[in-house]
This record gives sequence, structure tokens and C-alpha cells, in this order.
Amino acid sequence: MSGAVHRYRTRLEWEGSTAVGYDHYDRAHRLWAVTDAGPVAAAGPDGLHLSGDPAFLGDAERLNPEQLLVAAASSCHFLSFVAIAARRRLDVVAYADDAEGVMPEDDRPMRLTRIVLHPQVTFRSADPGASLSDDAVATLHDKAHHLCFIANSLASELLVEPSFDVVG
Repeated sequence: MSGAVHRYRTRLEWEGSTAVGYDHYDRAHRLWAVTDAGPVAAAGPDGLHLSGDPAFLGDAERLNPEQLLVAAASSCHFLSFVAIAARRRLDVVAYADDAEGVMPEDDRPMRLTRIVLHPQVTFRSADPGASLSDDAVATLHDKAHHLCFIANSLASELLVEPSFDVVG
């Protein structure tokens, strides 16, 4: 396995509205680990079903700690982002993130060296003439990154590569 690079992918999805302000939007969101065989459910009624990475003889049908770390970074960034948007009365109506963590075996001690988030945000504009710029949305993501407790706890590089659209 020398030289192998392990990749851990997750998918986060949320729909709602932050137009109602910080105190009133729904924070519940869905998250899956994504494998070559498809999505792996994050939890069952009897708790999380965990194992090791299949590369280390774990069960591919179960979540592993590396996926959970990527999921935590994705979830925390989402929660920080929508909190900022809600406080600014920006109406986020959908948010999705395809995140990936990278763990190279040759970089010792072995660890996730990089997590890349790809948040895709949909805003609803109350004013059809109003627009959000790439710079304004990047600034929101930068603030969310700095507010995220998980990002602040990691030694790994954490990158955010956002995209967005506005619906009328």
C-alpha cells in the first residue's frame, strides 16, 4: 500500500429558508459518506454503524472515522455559513456540499492532510434586480470558515471552493 492516497467523500444537503432570521430557520440537514459503491447512511435508530476504512480491512458498508471527520468539517461550515446568512437576512434556500478528505500514506504520521469543501449555495432574491457577487459570497464563506469550530480544531489544510446561484 506504500504510496497510496486514500480519499474520503461526503455529501451534505439542506433545504429551507434563512430569510426568517437566525432564531427561526431549520438547522437539520442530511449527510452521507460517498463510496465508489454509492452513499452510505450516516446513522440508524440504534446509533452510528462504524468500522475501519476498507483499505485497512474495515467494512465498506459502514462509516469510518475519516469519513466522520470530513463530514464534521462539512457540517460545521454549513451551520456557520447559514448562521451568517440568516443574521444578514440573506435567504439561503438550498445548500449542498460534496466534500473530500485526502490521506496520503507516504506523508507520516498518517493523517488527513487536506479537506476540500465544495459548497453549492442557492439564494432566493426578494429583489429581482439585486445580485450577489462572487466576492461577496466568497467573503461569507471566509467568515464561516473562521467561525467553524471544527475548522479551528484541525491541523489539516481545509479549503473551501464555493459556487452559488440566485433564484427569483
